[in-house]
Amino acid sequence: MTRFTATRRLALVPAVAAMMLTGCAAAGPADAPATEAPTTPPASSHGTHAGAAELGEPQTSILSISTDGKATVLDLLTEEETAVGSAHAPSAIASDGRYGFLTTADGVDIVDGGAWSWDHGDHFHFYRGEPAVAGSVPGEGPVVVATPPLSTRGATGLFFSDGVAVAIDMAALDDGELTEWFRIDTGAESGVVAPAGNYAIVAAAGTATVYDDTGEETGETVDCADPSGAITTRVGTVIGCADGALLATTDAGPVELERIPYPDDAPRAAAFSGREGRPTVAALSGENAFWLLDTRARSWSRTEVDASLTGVVAADDNDGNVVAIDAEGRVRVFGADGSDRGSTEPIADEDSTLVVDTQRAYVSVPSAGTVYEIDYADNARIARELVPEAGLAVSTVVGR
Repeated sequence: MTRFTATRRLALVPAVAAMMLTGCAAAGPADAPATEAPTTPPASSHGTHAGAAELGEPQTSILSISTDGKATVLDLLTEEETAVGSAHAPSAIASDGRYGFLTTADGVDIVDGGAWSWDHGDHFHFYRGEPAVAGSVPGEGPVVVATPPLSTRGATGLFFSDGVAVAIDMAALDDGELTEWFRIDTGAESGVVAPAGNYAIVAAAGTATVYDDTGEETGETVDCADPSGAITTRVGTVIGCADGALLATTDAGPVELERIPYPDDAPRAAAFSGREGRPTVAALSGENAFWLLDTRARSWSRTEVDASLTGVVAADDNDGNVVAIDAEGRVRVFGADGSDRGSTEPIADEDSTLVVDTQRAYVSVPSAGTVYEIDYADNARIARELVPEAGLAVSTVVGR
């Protein structure tokens, strides 16, 4: 590994650490480690929001958007559906577990799903507020979205195909204001904007540069050939490069970039996916293999399977489950070693998305207007078929 350090201006941190570590009783998932804090420093509010209620368990819901932009939230406990409002017609969705970031013909529409969690390191706080359409970010062409670990801090990065890099202020969005840390024309055809604490890293045109929340560069620029894919983990932020990954970490200090090279010349990762708040993420590697990147160990492992895969997510649970979709539309569950742990009948289509939570996977199938809830630890058993009344173009899971 090669280490780089990007210097930055000092941030004002409230002297409330002792208060933050007391009076917190909400427990997190059983397999959540207590060895690392979230990559964005917590605040004394623990993720509270005016008008939101703190509850004792996750407020998990399906946020779905119809082909004509109607947004609804379907409560997974009661199966009651609530209309949220109207957005533009979406072609894709990304999420941080609270907001849905919709790719549209005019840029990105943001929908607040009204439920979120606050990762406090060794436990979680869970909130429910009012879902709403939060606003639109103008942009041209398809967009790559990278979200921070906490929905009320840091920035969400948007990289549009015309080369414009944007960082959205998440603390302001939580307050009902849609503002940008920066908007930079990189001139590149592809890239990513990756959040890292109070900073954001723009990777484009063969380099990666750290910016602060005013859009100023804060340190040296490092090499990152053909940047593609970014994701935040419990350890730090991953940025995919042609020769491996950059791992960005910060703990109220300089942003440190570590290079994690591939162990061999197998097909690289172009996008990463994993259960939120976990250290290990997955990526496709060619047609019938997947990479697992363990950001805690700073190591890659590649596994070949007897299937052609179109999507893969690391559940990173105690059993090391990896959930995938194959070319026939089946949801497959593998061990980290490629062992077959179950599959569904063909249910997914080419527009399906896959989200993995603590105990369930959710597969959105627009052609069927259905979201399948799958118990991936029980031989990929289909637990429920959820059908949003307004129709389904894209969906995600909020409250996780």
